[in-house]
Amino acid sequence: MSIFLGVDTGGTFTDFVLYQDGKLSTHKVLSTPDAPEQAILEGIRELGLTDKSTFSVVHGSTVATNAVLEGKGVNTVFITNRGFRDLLSIARQTRRELYNLQPVKPSVPVRKEYCLETGGRLSANGEVIEPITERDILQLTEQVKKLAPQSVAINLLFSYLDDSFEKQIEAALPEKLFISRSSSVLPEFKEYERGMTTWLNAYVGPLVKGYLQRLSSGATNADIAVMQSSGGTIAADHAGDEAVHMLLSGPAGGLAAARYMGELTGRKRLLTFDMGGTSTDVALIDGELQLTSEGHIGDYPVAIPMVDMHTIGAGGGSIARVDAGDMLQVGPESAGASPGPVCYGKGGVEPTVTDANLVLGRLRPDAFLGGDMSLDVNAARKAIKPVALSMNLTIEQAANGIIRIANEHMAHALRVMSVQRGIDPRDLTLVSFGGAGGLHVCALAEAMNMKQAMVPIYAGVLSAMGMLVAPRSRQLSRSIIGLLDEIGEQCIEEQFSQLAEHGLAALLAEGIDAKTIQTEFSLDLRYQGQSYYLNIPWTKIETAKQAFHHSHQGRYGHSELNHDQVIKGPALITEIVSTTFIATGWQSKVDNMGNLLLTNQQHQG
Repeated sequence: MSIFLGVDTGGTFTDFVLYQDGKLSTHKVLSTPDAPEQAILEGIRELGLTDKSTFSVVHGSTVATNAVLEGKGVNTVFITNRGFRDLLSIARQTRRELYNLQPVKPSVPVRKEYCLETGGRLSANGEVIEPITERDILQLTEQVKKLAPQSVAINLLFSYLDDSFEKQIEAALPEKLFISRSSSVLPEFKEYERGMTTWLNAYVGPLVKGYLQRLSSGATNADIAVMQSSGGTIAADHAGDEAVHMLLSGPAGGLAAARYMGELTGRKRLLTFDMGGTSTDVALIDGELQLTSEGHIGDYPVAIPMVDMHTIGAGGGSIARVDAGDMLQVGPESAGASPGPVCYGKGGVEPTVTDANLVLGRLRPDAFLGGDMSLDVNAARKAIKPVALSMNLTIEQAANGIIRIANEHMAHALRVMSVQRGIDPRDLTLVSFGGAGGLHVCALAEAMNMKQAMVPIYAGVLSAMGMLVAPRSRQLSRSIIGLLDEIGEQCIEEQFSQLAEHGLAALLAEGIDAKTIQTEFSLDLRYQGQSYYLNIPWTKIETAKQAFHHSHQGRYGHSELNHDQVIKGPALITEIVSTTFIATGWQSKVDNMGNLLLTNQQHQG
């Protein structure tokens, strides 16, 4: 009988769910952040799988995520067109703190000397403005040789229209380099988002590739696949080249499992929170996983499809402290896996949420991890005592305060994904998972006025279980810029057909049976003049338009105006910078430029 192992590498624990002989079993080991594969190999040994002939592993990895958040990727050269070397540094010129007159200057993703310029510039119509010459290529190769990077990111303007210049540069570079082309990673418009995604892929690609090679070498009898940020899996030998697709690898597994459990119990509208040792991930599931191509990792935009979630630094390992104003703070700093909470007895000295739960009797010191790990109550009390003394509280009162603040952080995140999107959380079921989630589920349900909550079976390792229910998949995209009606259904169908052909070939190469492969198409749509998109399933143009208007109304509480739409007064038309009052007897019609044409119906004729 086949053996399947789901693995989720978290900041504190690495979780395992094993399906063997028709039965599920679970296991946990402490993570090894400096070499994540060691914890996985240790778990494989402890589960007795090293002497099995073959077995399948699907796992979620934090290697890419941690490298980005901690700034520990490899030296990467960024190649773009002349005059655009500062592209990633200038970004969108938006300010995180609009009214802060002395904002902290954001860190530069790529040092200036690693940003190289060259020819090969296209216009927005794909016409050649500046060719790339042999001298350009020679100069580039010499500069790259001098800098001696581990990887290269190539991002030329409008390369999604014609990738020949990028391919020409790639062919001239040494084969030993990890090379990431924007026309391959993300063939879409918006040069900054495309460039950042391409750079991130190159920045973490060699680390992911090396990690997967070490894991494969240590588990030679395992067929290894990796969870992607979109909720599907990919073979490990291809995952390294597409490392940017792994930035939400572990959390995506949890959502895949939550959706699966919701379907089994007849609950399809879910508000989920995955509380681990380091962070909490909050997401909304409305039948299907909600994907976004406007996600972020830290300060960086990542334009590839990923599960739509909100992440905060609140977990079981979140550290509690009293600040200079005598206010109790919890997180975002975490004790992580090493040294971990004080009660673990592994060298931790700062009080955490887990220590507070233990002091309040919400954890049994002799039954943690099924009794495999004992917790030190006295050490937890000793760690919380300074907090209590500084606030003139008992140890129990201080512990309760730590829990209440952590709960409020998570309740705020739940509101971001529900109330702030116009969704009433009372209509949803709160689903809690992760190692620490069950300790907080009731308090959070009460904070959100929710009457229904669910803690799934295997909740503590649900992300690992999600690895077993997720399908092999590919998410492919391409930009077609224009008005939906003018582009037409034939052009859209042709583009979808080409993308499906590429995706099918990739899955067949991984040994997937063609009869089991399904395709789903969707469009990123916006009103003319908007900057942000909503993802809408594709059937026909009219159906997509109606679905977009409905989705926009639900997300933002209003529709913007359509071409030729007529509005009769009295009415108010509100925009970002103005408001128009349509009086009784007047009507407004929207022209093809978005202008409001007003007519007094009482004086017609």
